Amino acid sequence: MAQYYCHVEQLFIVPPEAFVPRPKVDSAIVRLTPHETLPHTADDPVLLFELVKLAFGQRRKTLRNNFKGRVSPELLEELGIDPIRRPQTLTVAEYVAIANRVAAEEQTSGEWDGQA
Repeated sequence: MAQYYCHVEQLFIVPPEAFVPRPKVDSAIVRLTPHETLPHTADDPVLLFELVKLAFGQRRKTLRNNFKGRVSPELLEELGIDPIRRPQTLTVAEYVAIANRVAAEEQTSGEWDGQA
């Protein structure tokens, strides 16, 4: 979601030795610069947030598993997205495309009223 609203730029890596207690991972300092105009516009940003949250709920699982009951594998395939991909491999544009398609289908079927 940070990439949806901002340009994210990694400035530098901070090693574990810089912290007490020492973590088992490297950290990064990043700069977030808000987009003047969103490069990809979601028809329903609340739905986009919901889908991103679902996708990353269990990061090691595939989109097919994380979206089960919410986004069909067939819908992903129609958008040219392989359902066995992992959440971190999708671009912001792909997440927006999924959200826009789900929003359109739910409006058509009357399942989604556009409110959180």
